[in-house]
Amino acid sequence: MSGTPLPTPRGSPAGPRPSWGLCGLLAAQHVLVLASLLCLSHLPLLGEAPGGPGPRPPAQLLASSLFSCGLATLLQAWVGSRLPLVQAPTFEFLIPALVLTAVRPPADPPQLLNNGSQVPVLTHESLQEVSGAVLVSGLLRVTAGLLSGPAGLLARCGPLVVAPTLVVAGLTAHREAARLCAQHWGLAMGLIFLMVVCSQHLASRSVPACPWSPAPRPSLPVFRLFSVLVPVVCVWSFSALLGLGRPPPSHLTGPAPAPWLWFPHPGERGRPALTPRAVAAGTAMALASSASSLACYALAGQVLRLPALPSDACSRGLVTEGLGSLLAGGLGGLGGSAASFANVGAIGLTQVGWRREVQLSGLLCVALGLSPRLAQALVALPLPLHGAVLWVSQAPVLSGGLARFRAAHLHSGRNVFLLGLAVFMALLLPRRFTPDDAPTALQTGWPPLDVLLQSLLATPVLLAALLAFVLDNTVPGTREERGLPPLLSPPCPPGHEAQAPQATAASALLRGPADEADQADQADPANQADPADQADPANQADPINQANHANEADEANRASQLSGLPRPLRALWPLLPGPFRRLCPPPSNSGAKGQDRPQPGEAVELLPVPGGPGAV
Repeated sequence: MSGTPLPTPRGSPAGPRPSWGLCGLLAAQHVLVLASLLCLSHLPLLGEAPGGPGPRPPAQLLASSLFSCGLATLLQAWVGSRLPLVQAPTFEFLIPALVLTAVRPPADPPQLLNNGSQVPVLTHESLQEVSGAVLVSGLLRVTAGLLSGPAGLLARCGPLVVAPTLVVAGLTAHREAARLCAQHWGLAMGLIFLMVVCSQHLASRSVPACPWSPAPRPSLPVFRLFSVLVPVVCVWSFSALLGLGRPPPSHLTGPAPAPWLWFPHPGERGRPALTPRAVAAGTAMALASSASSLACYALAGQVLRLPALPSDACSRGLVTEGLGSLLAGGLGGLGGSAASFANVGAIGLTQVGWRREVQLSGLLCVALGLSPRLAQALVALPLPLHGAVLWVSQAPVLSGGLARFRAAHLHSGRNVFLLGLAVFMALLLPRRFTPDDAPTALQTGWPPLDVLLQSLLATPVLLAALLAFVLDNTVPGTREERGLPPLLSPPCPPGHEAQAPQATAASALLRGPADEADQADQADPANQADPADQADPANQADPINQANHANEADEANRASQLSGLPRPLRALWPLLPGPFRRLCPPPSNSGAKGQDRPQPGEAVELLPVPGGPGAV
């Protein structure tokens, strides 16, 4: 996340390809971060409320979530946006689900505890409604991706839209993570300390990959690469030896041991309930998760130093995430799949972003999803460790949003006010409509409308994106002030010589007034231009405009190469129906031979070579 030059990527002639063992360890690290998100998203829904978590064992719920997230991750890395993004049930699914379980019809009021507080009844029917909402959100996201709806708005989303969204996304998890850490602050602070030391203080310390091997092996920055995995293993072992920390609650892991082998299939515990309230909650999930995923794509490109994704790649990413949510809802899961900010934060900590490691993490999630016993053991870490992992992994998300604001005019009062207002309102309004604080904040007389409005107003990321988008596109301001690229005039076609004097005047304005020597040279007949050259519009074009067009074309070409579909799928482009062709650019004959592998200098793989930045 620093401003140092980008290290030379592995896979180029400067360094070897990453080994499968190294990618496997990095994949396990991603799965560990995903386990923290699973605990955070399932614990409030399976809490100790009257009625219990329902007849379905919690271990099988976790296993089905891992299974759907693994398949969605594989699809995202293969045919989606092709960014190294892990899919996870994010907060944008949790908040509408909590609203759905809190806003009950009049015939089903919440129960009272001994202290007088109201707790929603989490019955099996309530969980089926949550699964139905996840199913609806997946269907809406697939439809929006096929229509290129959210991706079409990217042209109007500048730094003043992305920056507040990322800042709020980085601050969203602090309350839930603090609840997890509150069980033992000593373990949580110890893990945070070790993760900071490994990722920052020992980042430049390299260790030989295989010290016992007689062949020379390159040195690796082990502490930075495994700045999540190594501290978690150390603190977990320390807490187990000393008996510190409490085990996870039984309503998260289940009272009885789970089976070793189990295949998730739809309809095992009933079908998802597609009630009007579930449709309202699913609509809120779709809107919030789409805004979150687009911001996560921008953050991943910023961390990996990649050009902006084309709209077709963003649409494919939304479609694959929608398919993952459809699978999760069909299997009875309590959360869909969206791009995980926490895993992108882990990439920011380790400065490594390989597609291979993300694909391995997807396969590992699928394997864990087939074994509820292993999924149960994965979440058996003490809850303070999960909270500490989320705290540290969300820090690069917050700093990425602040760094994004540098692209806009920093000294503009307009920009400073819009950024502060969007962030402040996105953090303030959910305090009024959060189900924990106000379970019945809105009462319009129709429960589905109550669920929809309260879900939208209680989701901070959606509020930040919506407020920033509206304010940035309605408050007057120049494109340069907003941090948007200038509108390039198209190249002058033949037969349109009337545009040439404007380009010449603009060039003269950029050069400034001519001195006496220039005037003397212009008066010299020998230096007069040929009338045939003056009549040629190609020689009268603005060189700055031509350079901008060339740079823009190079960036677009590089982005299409990095996010383009694999070669076997590109060959099927003529066979695709019309709605699917907008997700796939037409195949190009030029340069098709080496498009599947990144060229040297393209920042897809970020492990530094010996002697480069971040190495000794």
